[in-house]
Amino acid sequence: MNPFTTHKGQAIIIDQANIDTDQIIPKEHLKTIKRTGLSTALFSDWRYLPNGNNNPNFILNTDLGKEASILVTGDNFGCGSSREHAVWALMQYGFSVILAPSFADIFKNNALKNGLLLIELDTNKLTEIKQSLAKNPHQKIEIDLINQEVKSNILTVNFSIDSFIKERLINRLDDIDMTFQYEQSIANFENQHDFQLKKSLKLIST
Repeated sequence: MNPFTTHKGQAIIIDQANIDTDQIIPKEHLKTIKRTGLSTALFSDWRYLPNGNNNPNFILNTDLGKEASILVTGDNFGCGSSREHAVWALMQYGFSVILAPSFADIFKNNALKNGLLLIELDTNKLTEIKQSLAKNPHQKIEIDLINQEVKSNILTVNFSIDSFIKERLINRLDDIDMTFQYEQSIANFENQHDFQLKKSLKLIST
């Protein structure tokens, strides 16, 4: 995981609710045992025509979509199966931030483990951002995690985020890093447990 403090990038909109993980990366692309090479499969059912050519009407195949690192989307994003490949595909394509009214719980957990920032915004705030992008699609959107702000050329929107998630992202802490923070406490517990076990077995005198 890379530390996340601020990010400025191109935003695109896929304005649809209940986008599930099979739409993010369809199951036929999950044959590999590797975590790489998934970016071309992202949204493949929408992104490609039946003959394999790019669908010119899908946002990822536009100039904006090719530069995108921020996705603005609909409610309950990432629902469906628990496949972590959905997060991998989004990040390998270049997405660092996703804005939506809500996210599926398992998808949220997978995103956190991989350092993908998910920002939940109420419908009114999200509408303001969409309107700002509609007026100037090529503008860059700035995400300030430290101050919890989304900024465009014409507005600043505040967002809430769990303090634990914020700390992990800012300090680049994955599950292993979090465990190492308690290394001394774990060692103390193990030593005490070992002492009590030996005492119960009468291997040591009190």
